[in-house]
Amino acid sequence: MSPKMANDYFQFRKFTVHQHRCAMKVGTDGTLLGAWAEAPVIPCRILDIGTGTGLIALMMAQRFPMAHIVGIDIDGDAVSQARENVMESPFSNRINILQTDAAMLQDTDGFDAIVSNPPYFADSLTSPNAQRTTARHGVSLSFEALCASAFRLLKNNGLFSVVVPSDGRSRLEAAARLEGFFLSRVCLVRTTPQKPPKRQLIEFRTQPVNELDITEGVIEISPNARSPWYQQLTQTFYLR
Repeated sequence: MSPKMANDYFQFRKFTVHQHRCAMKVGTDGTLLGAWAEAPVIPCRILDIGTGTGLIALMMAQRFPMAHIVGIDIDGDAVSQARENVMESPFSNRINILQTDAAMLQDTDGFDAIVSNPPYFADSLTSPNAQRTTARHGVSLSFEALCASAFRLLKNNGLFSVVVPSDGRSRLEAAARLEGFFLSRVCLVRTTPQKPPKRQLIEFRTQPVNELDITEGVIEISPNARSPWYQQLTQTFYLR
């Protein structure tokens, strides 16, 4: 079952995500990435680029109890909303939300893992709402800029995990390869068994891998019936 929604907030099992001041609301993409992305070492430092409501940062904090997480966003309303969501959570002492561009972030310690649900509608019409345009389109954060920042900020042997629509994978891979990333893990996600993969969860590493790990997942086996794969992936977050 999906998390409970009322008055523009989502109630997960261990935290609540308010979203009335954010352009991009809680959605399947962010939930998938937060449940799927890995961290290479414990304890670890994790960076969430384009944190929005703080959803993925909160999910990573729940999954990795010894992780310290930094979430960044350029939108002031999103940053203040994410900070409030973090402060109300049981993970407030391990998550720091900053208002900054990834390209401007300076961090001498480096991160073990970076996650991002990026703005990827670079080829579509922009929204008349400036805040929503920033969140949804590659206006301020292109794949090239995202990959360059991720590679610069990652530690050696770090992981970089992203969720993109299937038609954006080739552009993302090209940008990542140019920076020196190696493709390591991919999950092709179908909405239903009959439909082609709509989105892809993609993991890159800073070091070569012996074998590419490719899997598939289905969200619903029938209308309003979550698949066993999706239930298992998200079972620690949803109320039921």
